[in-house]
Amino acid sequence: MQDQHAYNRQLIEAFRANRGKSGGPSVARPLLLLTTTGAKSGQARTSPLMYIPDGDQLLVLASNYGAPKHPDWYHNLLVHPNVTVEVGSETYHAIAVPLMGIEREQTWARMVEHYPSFAELQTKTSRQIPIVALKR
Repeated sequence: MQDQHAYNRQLIEAFRANRGKSGGPSVARPLLLLTTTGAKSGQARTSPLMYIPDGDQLLVLASNYGAPKHPDWYHNLLVHPNVTVEVGSETYHAIAVPLMGIEREQTWARMVEHYPSFAELQTKTSRQIPIVALKR
């Protein structure tokens, strides 16, 4: 996991240095920085995430690369849904809302249509991969 933490730190540094402009390892996917409050620690935790614009909100997947458990940032926002989003040159506060039921299923179908690799991630795990809407 150390390698993933180091990789994420590099993504965060590059994002902030370039304010989200193209370049670096994330050229092929839109990237945002999500800052949550640690569920146990209360400390700010920042994660680089791919996002999908959806009207006036952004959608992120708690895929954890198909691992058997949800990523830490997802557990954090369940306890503390007030988050900070950095996207492009903009930083703003948002409410993180996990999608449920039919809304989640319909959104998942749209996401997989645009990004077929998401379906592959789901096959790697028995848990349902959460979709989270980041609402201003």
